Amino acid sequence: MTQTLQTKNNTKNETARFNMIEQQIRTWEVLDPVVLALLDEVPREEFVAESQQGLAFADVELPIGHGQTMLSPKIEGRILQALGIKKSDKVLLIGTGSGYLTALIAKLAAHVHAVEIVPELSRLASTRLQKQNIHNVTLHVGDAVNGFAAEAPYDVIVFTGSLQLHPTTAEKMLNIGGRMFAVVGELPIMQATLTQRFSEGSRRKETLFETCLPPLVNAPQAAKFEF
Repeated sequence: MTQTLQTKNNTKNETARFNMIEQQIRTWEVLDPVVLALLDEVPREEFVAESQQGLAFADVELPIGHGQTMLSPKIEGRILQALGIKKSDKVLLIGTGSGYLTALIAKLAAHVHAVEIVPELSRLASTRLQKQNIHNVTLHVGDAVNGFAAEAPYDVIVFTGSLQLHPTTAEKMLNIGGRMFAVVGELPIMQATLTQRFSEGSRRKETLFETCLPPLVNAPQAAKFEF
């Protein structure tokens, strides 16, 4: 690629990134300056296939293969803002996907354990994270729909796909003071929830907003009643 073409592409991406932040993310009530700066810093276009780079900043759930999708930018912004991740936090991310949200969280946290059920997606994420010199991430291949006990407890847990039922098993893997983000419900109504654990027997769950996400693979199903 010639230097001139590279410069043009960089300028195009910077403009698209600016528009993504101003027109999608700020308008969805993401106003935390740390989160906004992070979204500006981490190159989203480097976490999608080359053929999709024109859509990297679009307000869509971008298909990434294997029946999986990348969260839309505004959802990622709301997740980061709600969790208030600190430099001392140990994070469990369920659904590594493209690796982009993993990268964002890793920039804020002490360490991230990211679990992906599709081996190829985990391998791609590994390559992308290394390219961005992000090394405080351990990638696991497996099914963590009920949490990931091997590395528990965690300060923060993030589910990147929806669940029909509140993830009570994973919730028990939170440290005191821990936070968990999960989208719970069934079409057409799902709620993005934030659960905070205050003590062994005390927690608070709040609804942040309504949205619809594809379900996590092997997510437990709600009981169906027949009359």
